[in-house]
This record gives sequence, C-alpha cells and structure tokens, in this order.
Amino acid sequence: MKDPTARVRSTAASDPRDEFLLDVLAGLAAPRKRLPCKYFYDARGSALFDAICELDEYYPTRAELEILREHAGAIADAIGPGRLLVEYGSGSSVKTRLLLDRLAAPAGYAPVDVSREHLFAAARRIAADYPRITVRPICADFTRPFALPAGIAGQRVIYFPGSTIGNFTPDEAGALLRRIAATPRCAGAVIGIDLQKDVRTLEAAYDDARGVTAAFNLNLLARINRELGGDFALEHFAHRARYDAVHQRIEMHLVSAAEQVVRVGGRSFGLRAGEAIVTEYSHKYTVDGFADMAHGAGLRLARAWTDAGRRFAVVHLLPA
Repeated sequence: MKDPTARVRSTAASDPRDEFLLDVLAGLAAPRKRLPCKYFYDARGSALFDAICELDEYYPTRAELEILREHAGAIADAIGPGRLLVEYGSGSSVKTRLLLDRLAAPAGYAPVDVSREHLFAAARRIAADYPRITVRPICADFTRPFALPAGIAGQRVIYFPGSTIGNFTPDEAGALLRRIAATPRCAGAVIGIDLQKDVRTLEAAYDDARGVTAAFNLNLLARINRELGGDFALEHFAHRARYDAVHQRIEMHLVSAAEQVVRVGGRSFGLRAGEAIVTEYSHKYTVDGFADMAHGAGLRLARAWTDAGRRFAVVHLLPA
C-alpha cells in the first residue's frame, strides 16, 4: 500500500525564528510587558495544551466536543459540499474529524499552525485515516498573510475552533475577521467562541489544581531560553490567571518573584518584584456581541449552536 503520508504536502512559511525574536523583544520593551500566546505551541507546549484539554476544570473542549457530536451533521450541511476546509491553529485536529466525517465530498483539508512538528504529525494521521481527502498542511502564522494551497478547486471555508479567537483584543479579532472575509473564494467561516459565565468557573479553567496550565505558561520562557538564547530563571516566575470584568476576559500572566534582569537577543530587560508579563488574553463573548463584531468585518451570523449548559458556541458566518 502506498504510504498515505506521501499525500501530505506543505505550504511553508520562512524560518519563523526571526519573527519570534522580534516579537519577544518588542513585547518585553513595551510599557506593559507582553509575550504573544501564539508562541506557546512548540512540541512540549502543544502536548501540555492537549493535557489541559483533559482537565476537569477546563470545560471549553468538552463543551465544544458536545456541540460537534450533537450538531456536526447540521454544521457540515451549512458548510456545503465541495469545500476546501482551512483550519486555523489546527493543533491535534481532534474536532476536525467530527466535521470531516460528515462533510459532503470536501475538496481538501488545509490545517494551518506555527508548530511544525505537531502540525505535520496531525496531518499525517488525517491523511492516513481519510485517504480520499487531499491534505495540505501549512506551517504559518494565520494572523499574517500566507499562501493557500494551489491546485485545489472549490470555495474555502475557514474553520477556527477552540475559542482561540478570544486570545485577540477586539480590534485584533475584528482585523482577523476582515482577513477571513477577504479570503479568495471565501464561502464563510465556522468559529468556536467561549461564552460569558461565572468568574469562579472561568478562573479555575486557567489555573487548575494540578498546575498543568502553570507548566504550559512557564514553558514559553523555556522555549525563549532554548531557541533565542534567553536566560529566564523559571523558578523566579509564577503563573497567575485572573478575570478582568471590564474587558470581559481572562488574563494570564507570568509574575516576577523578585527584582531581576533577564537577557534575550543581546538585550537586557529589568523586572520589578511583582511585575507581570501578560502571556494570554481569553475574551468571553455573547453570541449577539460576537455577531455584531463579525458584521463590522463583513460577515453575517447565519446560525449558532451551543452546548446544553450554554458555556460555549460554534457560530457559522457567511460573507455579508
């Protein structure tokens, strides 16, 4: 039998390390220090996130899977036949299988992710399990322009599960939605959003009792040390997750335990005791509020599906 991985061809971005360094330097030099959460997902970070998704406290994955198991047929019908499914931030692609099982004659599947090793491993598994679907993994940052696979007919539908859009500020999310609307041959988007709920549930989801999320957060510093020659002492930082009611978002931080100087890329950055580096925002929405933001970006809400507890929603957007 022919090796199914031979069908996995990539559209790859240039070496991302220079962008990684520039983003880290810019974030540490900002008045409120910040490290982009997209850099969480090296091989270890991706594995830790998969572990987070299995935690009792982390409800979003269970809620989204509940929606897909109940409504994958309706979502696939809404997407329509003969589409190229372009998945942003594909990760392990577990949820995607529930859609691929129900899609009518998809033109292909193009997962997009910055974690090359994790991306290609998941793409090879999809290619092996779905031999009739053309799989074209794209190692790229979906927040920036990238080339879609050539030679695949059919309109494109963007699939963006996991509530990752909540990691962006409202302005950034609006800009991303505009880029989605401007995708050549765009036939719409299917996006997961986390819904507003009580603060205790939200904070527990991002600060679990076993400390897996803390390890995930600290791994970002380990990656900077390994790939960019940084000298962060991980034991001098603590994980913190708090809900900001004003901005309706969880904020994850790495908090400096003492006054210290860290070095990366030939530059030094001072940190005060108690100073926090923001590593992630996770905005929480209402369906109506998200629909308003999408409308401003040139997309309209066609339908929304929620889990029984109304913790999470999967929305189908069409070009306005």
